[in-house]
Amino acid sequence: MKKTSITYLLAVSLVLGALTMVKAQDAEAPMWETIVLTPDNTKLKVLGENMRAHNQKYHKEGAYKSTVYNISSGPDVGKIVWMMGPLKYAHLDSRPAEGGHDEDWRDNVMAYVKKMEHGEYWKGDVELSNTDMLTDDPSLYPIQFIRYWEVNQEHSHNAEAMLGIISKTIKAMEGNNAWGVYYNEFRQGSAIGRHIATVGFYKNWAEFDEDPTFRKTFSKVHGDDSWDAFVRNMQQVMDNSWDEIWVYNKNMSGD
Repeated sequence: MKKTSITYLLAVSLVLGALTMVKAQDAEAPMWETIVLTPDNTKLKVLGENMRAHNQKYHKEGAYKSTVYNISSGPDVGKIVWMMGPLKYAHLDSRPAEGGHDEDWRDNVMAYVKKMEHGEYWKGDVELSNTDMLTDDPSLYPIQFIRYWEVNQEHSHNAEAMLGIISKTIKAMEGNNAWGVYYNEFRQGSAIGRHIATVGFYKNWAEFDEDPTFRKTFSKVHGDDSWDAFVRNMQQVMDNSWDEIWVYNKNMSGD
């Protein structure tokens, strides 16, 4: 690290540590717990039945409501995401554990899982996100386009500003363009790099066939000559990014 001032260290920690921007610290900002599971493909039927039963019994509603997604593209294709929330940290003090919960998860779910990884907490940015049209029914937008961002240490202080430019553009686009910004709450370092996730919410796959209007709207909002500078700045702020698609699994969610 070239700079060692307290100010610089604080700026880095905001993104690479807690990844909690000032306005994302709002007590009302939604947060989700997620874990990525690698299923035993020879036991998918049993796993599906058992996870559905587990979620219906222990994670049916409120802060402990669970939603399951299949990862259908990207480096983790074939894995599943188990998500709980939205919630606050205080909810974790009373999360389901007793009454057979932990034993059921151990014996009837984890017994059919080869690997569990990426246990993470993601806090949404209420101001930057464009998610007012979303409800608590995941079947309305069953496809999620996830883009993970790895933030550059030396330029981490500009990450929020760059996301703000994207947010302003998306909010100016015609139609309902559900899109959210989420910060990984705990330190990821450069090896893991899952610092920020932006999520596009889609009603169906056909929406991916529609002509994108982001670039055109960007020029209207920020000016015709601003695109190249935006691209250069993004390349400075973000060291890496990659995409994956999640598809809502109604059965395993217990819905």
